[in-house]
Amino acid sequence: MRARPKNRWWGRGCVILALTGVMLGTGESPMRGGARATIERPVVQAAQDAVENQAAAVDLPSLGQTDLAVYVPATGHTVWGTLLDYWRATGATAVYGNPISEAFVDEEGYWSQAFENGVFRFIPEEVWTVDPFVRLRPIAHRALSQRLDTFRADGRRGGGGGDPRGQSWRPLNARGQTVQRVIDSGGRFVEATGHAIQGEALSWYDLHEGQYYLGNPLSEPVRERGTTVQWFEGGLLQSDDAGTALLSLAREMAPTLGIDTTPVEQAGIPTFDEKLFQTVVNPDSDGVANATGVKRIEVDISRQQLRAFQGDTVVLTSLVSTGIDPNGTEQGRFHVRYKELTEDMRGFTDTTGEVVWVTGDETPPPAGSIPYGVPDVPNVMYFNLEAEALHGAYWHNNFGQKMSHGCVNLPVDVAAFLYGWAPLGTQVWVHA
Repeated sequence: MRARPKNRWWGRGCVILALTGVMLGTGESPMRGGARATIERPVVQAAQDAVENQAAAVDLPSLGQTDLAVYVPATGHTVWGTLLDYWRATGATAVYGNPISEAFVDEEGYWSQAFENGVFRFIPEEVWTVDPFVRLRPIAHRALSQRLDTFRADGRRGGGGGDPRGQSWRPLNARGQTVQRVIDSGGRFVEATGHAIQGEALSWYDLHEGQYYLGNPLSEPVRERGTTVQWFEGGLLQSDDAGTALLSLAREMAPTLGIDTTPVEQAGIPTFDEKLFQTVVNPDSDGVANATGVKRIEVDISRQQLRAFQGDTVVLTSLVSTGIDPNGTEQGRFHVRYKELTEDMRGFTDTTGEVVWVTGDETPPPAGSIPYGVPDVPNVMYFNLEAEALHGAYWHNNFGQKMSHGCVNLPVDVAAFLYGWAPLGTQVWVHA
């Protein structure tokens, strides 16, 4: 079934969307499942002060992000709403480290939060696209400007003095032999900055959608900090015998960026744990619990099978039902971008069965089209711009066969588990 996601936007009074109660001065924060956690007055006042001191007005969309706020004792900060969803989707502590600030509006007007290894920012203009709408702020330029200035043609620093790493920082010749060797060995040359990514760094970059988060490379691999690192616009990537991981550049840069890292009181907010979001047991008895890393969902149309991964670990495998001709499920790389706990899905088809109108379309259904509909479709997770979603299907048990108008039908228990497990920003790859 299909329905067009509603384009609903929260008002300016809901800047801190997961602590709405705090902002209203009630001293309470809405929690998942209707439970409420009392927030102590100092935290209430801090939240209100933060909002009042914002120089820019922020509109945040209601997209089905969690209504749960969590606290990370290791660094003494809270995470909630869309930023919490994306932090979880992209690997949480295992990838980006713990939060080192509360959420804030940066000098460019973006709703942001600093974590040890990067600064997340909400990009409103990306919300109604298939790309991530929370990304890393490009902070590495600032870090490098404090250490390096421009290089002369001889590789010496423009301000005088030499730098033995000069070759690593100068852009490569796009038509040179070095770039050709990189490409021949399976690496990638990024023309925008003139640098290459290869080997384990490239594998990490692709798995973690580096084009959206790390951005472009600013150097070649270089020895520093006792290891091999490569600078990117959004962070610093380390590669050694122990593996590839981000270093804590945002923590280093917080004073320079003017980010307040003062810890806050927990004050009744639950401690972060992935189990908080999983309201049902994983129905796949062979799935692995307590995995770490980036979350991604793979839908194999040829096998009519879904697999959910965290890092390289398979968390869940299930048969599904994708779109039957003429409404085949769109293939490509997407993200969980909008969620509804339940939704009525209604639409119209033409005489061939092709969907020509769905709920939410701005124009009326074509004359002569045939209506269809299913009420209360559970655990809906939209992932593309064709009104296609992962969702539970209670009206059939023919999983493993194509059955839908384009959505990915899931067994009801599978959908219920994935709804809690897969936050906004989770990668979705649909292929034949």
